[in-house]
Amino acid sequence: MTAADPTPLALPPELAEEIAALARLHRRAGGPGLQVLTLLGTRAEGLLERLPQGVRGRLDRATEAALEAAMAAAQRSRGLVGDQPGWLDRVVTTGLGAAGGLGGLPSALAELPVTTTVLLRSIQGVAAAEGFDPAEANVQFDSLRVFAAAGPLAEDDGAETAFLATRLTLTGTTLHGLISSVAPRLAAALGQKLAAQTVPVLGAAAGAAVNYAYTSYYQDMARIHFRLRRLAIEADQSPEVLTEALRAELTKRPLRTADR
Repeated sequence: MTAADPTPLALPPELAEEIAALARLHRRAGGPGLQVLTLLGTRAEGLLERLPQGVRGRLDRATEAALEAAMAAAQRSRGLVGDQPGWLDRVVTTGLGAAGGLGGLPSALAELPVTTTVLLRSIQGVAAAEGFDPAEANVQFDSLRVFAAAGPLAEDDGAETAFLATRLTLTGTTLHGLISSVAPRLAAALGQKLAAQTVPVLGAAAGAAVNYAYTSYYQDMARIHFRLRRLAIEADQSPEVLTEALRAELTKRPLRTADR
């Protein structure tokens, strides 16, 4: 985008530049995932076929249970352990992925809820860095919604920006409903992760690489989500307007060096 281009939805120039920066972050977010696919030498949609049918059939339920447990564990842990730097979360999940990949599918399944909890804590840490209180109900909701962005190995079907504007009223029923709605998308992503960890020979290396990719991706999605929320407050704009501006920015073709 050049200075002569019209800004999406006639936003003030400073705000339009913030949106453009978030769009650049969004485009880069799946980068580590592509590196993982290169390492594995296969395509994302083929990974799930590596899992036994029985495992594939119960992924939704397992993911929903992991999210429920992660929500409770993440909140309890905040009183014991403070937020860690993003790089340290990536180190932790990378180590967990390596350990999970050592023993194949059984150890990968055992590692799954632990990694989900660390990912959720990392997302909440991004929220705190943007000035939000992770103990607040709406922030907990938004932290869960970040998982609706699926993961770096998933095809982009528009859900990555659609989830940004979703707002729900907090009740116990809607919390469970949100987890139920997020679980299938996350299950598909985590199913690919599990399958990658069972790749013959690679084992622990694949688990480490996949977990690094997922942690980086969800941290970036959380930055986009909570930065949009902060911008909406600071600029006195509705989150829906800024989400539409981001969506419009993402439809533009990124300039190549020769175009500049």
